[in-house]
Amino acid sequence: MPQIFRRSANTLSKVSIFGVLSLGGGVVLLAIVIGRSGYVTRAHEFIEQPLQFSHQHHVLDDGIDCRYCHTSVESSAFAGIPPTKTCMNCHSVLFANASFLEPVRASFRDDRPLHWIRVHDLPDFVYFNHSIHVKKGIGCESCHGRVDQMPLMYQENSLQMEWCINCHRNPELYIRPRSEITTMGYRPVKAQSELGPELVREYGVRPSLDCSTCHR
Repeated sequence: MPQIFRRSANTLSKVSIFGVLSLGGGVVLLAIVIGRSGYVTRAHEFIEQPLQFSHQHHVLDDGIDCRYCHTSVESSAFAGIPPTKTCMNCHSVLFANASFLEPVRASFRDDRPLHWIRVHDLPDFVYFNHSIHVKKGIGCESCHGRVDQMPLMYQENSLQMEWCINCHRNPELYIRPRSEITTMGYRPVKAQSELGPELVREYGVRPSLDCSTCHR
């Protein structure tokens, strides 16, 4: 019986199979890369706000502590968006007539809150508690980045589960003294490899990796 396929068909079939597998693997890899990119996570993307508030000016130039505006960060799951009255504590005197701040004055005058757009917006199925992280020595900078260098606020990290779990698995790499929670550009007084484990023991840090910790 004559041979139906030439011997070259063997090579062609191997190349075809390898090509299909490579293409499939490439598609999966591309999906992973896109999934971690800023295009999906929106990291480093400036968010349009009703008023372009500068953290750099207020934190770096004026030296205002995070907790002055975000009053509930140490006691609540939410850091809290400051009411307009907090802004007016200063701006009833400072730049009181600046046209740029008219939306703030109007909000205070009409008793209508400014509708700020959340920058660090976790999915509804994710539970995150600010207060427990602050109490356990995780600084604002660890999650939110150097806000003292942000003329406009943006999301510094991906906020993906992989990023959270990395910290839960290795808290000694990120923990700092509670007195340094709001310090921007924090540098440990001694090597983090030495200080971190000490603070983990002192603060009783035992982060859970159970799904129900964040997904409730």
